[in-house]
Amino acid sequence: MIQATPSQRGRAARSPSTALAPSFTPFELRASDGVTLAARHYPAATASPRGAVLLVSAMGVGQAYYAPFAAWLAGEGFHVVGFDYRGMGESRRTPLRDVHADVVTWAEQDTSAALRALEVRAPGLPITWIGHSLGGQIVPFVPDLGAVAKVITVAAGSGYWRENSPPLRRKVWIFWWGAVPLCTPLFGYFPGSKLGMVGDLPRGVVEQWRHWCLDPEYAVGAGGEPTRALFASVTTPMTSLSFTDDEMMSAQSTRKLHGFYTGTRVRMVRISPAESGVARVGHFGFFRRAMRGELWERYLRPELAER
Repeated sequence: MIQATPSQRGRAARSPSTALAPSFTPFELRASDGVTLAARHYPAATASPRGAVLLVSAMGVGQAYYAPFAAWLAGEGFHVVGFDYRGMGESRRTPLRDVHADVVTWAEQDTSAALRALEVRAPGLPITWIGHSLGGQIVPFVPDLGAVAKVITVAAGSGYWRENSPPLRRKVWIFWWGAVPLCTPLFGYFPGSKLGMVGDLPRGVVEQWRHWCLDPEYAVGAGGEPTRALFASVTTPMTSLSFTDDEMMSAQSTRKLHGFYTGTRVRMVRISPAESGVARVGHFGFFRRAMRGELWERYLRPELAER
């Protein structure tokens, strides 16, 4: 069974030594197809900003989850833009059964709109794309990727179910062959919040995601040669941050996804929580306040594209 998202399981406990007070300006994005989306701009807290960061969320995770992380980046001198895909988080404006979108729509329309908004708010600054899970899978589908100086993926891998981490693989078949095909047509969307699985998702999103996850080559296999060519066309330098205790992504799935990016240099960084001085990271833990010193400063700070 697909695990519940952090918003469903409750917030992680705060670390008193690393509490961050997010300061942001909410604004609305308008995608090229006219759909409006909720976004946040965290302005750089320095007189001379060092760069800009686009935060691209995981499946079923709202932008609010990344607020402490975004606040830290702003404090480091980076303009940051986060957003919610259509139908998700603060962008959920209509009943989900009325949201007509798939995963590629989230990339081509929503993420592109967020990237354009960041360019406006951080003119001339190098942009780092930080993609959590799904946010590292949809990179090739964004037409204006040329504006990005560097991509950093966090806990991102192929979603092919046989390559999920062992704990998830033993039960994910219930999700793909039971919950999704039975509940989605019944409700007109996937009611994940009722089931404690992932979260509520538009029908087009969960059906395309299922199609990808049942293919050994994930999005590339499901999309055929055009999609393979899209992945190969990415030339932006990329770093993968993955974790040995990720309950969803195995080392194999992480290698598989990044192996599709054949047109660029990919630096693979595999992180052990014990060696990093933390008890657990998992699939969602990298963005918790408590990871500031052990992970953000140690592993992420050197990777950010700067002026």
